[in-house]
Amino acid sequence: MNVRESLEKIKGKISAAAERSGRDPQHIQVVAVTKYVSVERTKEALEAGVTHFGESRDEGLLKKVEAIGTLPSWHFIGTLQSRKVKDILPFVDYIHSLDRISLAKEIQKRADGEVNCFVQVNVSGEESKHGLSPEDTLPFIESLNEFSSIKVVGLMAMAPHTDNTNEIRDVFKKLRELGERVQSLSLPHAPCNELSMGMSNDYEIAVEEGATYVRIGSSLVGNEK
Repeated sequence: MNVRESLEKIKGKISAAAERSGRDPQHIQVVAVTKYVSVERTKEALEAGVTHFGESRDEGLLKKVEAIGTLPSWHFIGTLQSRKVKDILPFVDYIHSLDRISLAKEIQKRADGEVNCFVQVNVSGEESKHGLSPEDTLPFIESLNEFSSIKVVGLMAMAPHTDNTNEIRDVFKKLRELGERVQSLSLPHAPCNELSMGMSNDYEIAVEEGATYVRIGSSLVGNEK
């Protein structure tokens, strides 16, 4: 199946999931995770109509930006080392992995304007996952008010790798509820009206629970170089 066909299939599933939860599918963006595919495959996704692309390593991001340009929206979705901020910041539209003050300081230092950031939350509490605990998330976001270049557009989380759909749904539901708590604070620097959650294996559940950005790799572009 080519990327165009895969995209149509995914959009159909998103629309159905949105309908089940009374949402407008137009409010949900597909981020094509292209970290495991070639520049050529990424270009195919662009030609198919994908407008948001996600990379998790600076080398992959810079290689694809050089080949494709900054016309699509680039999302940095992996763990971001502070020393790499200066390399990626001119090219990314969204950072999905803000989870510590030291990283916020580096973004502030290097930014040439406002940077759209998702605060990463480790909802499931797994040691293998990065991110803040739910309890630490609100105080962290409140503390970001001193960084004029950081705009907290939303929260990001990953569900556990499990076949237990109730467990997956619970993680997404908790992230949505946490995002609603941040919204209720009406912080100028943190509108927090977006949720980055859901991947190839669980994006339909994520949409049902309020995702506005789903990060889809293998189901959309495959995983071969």
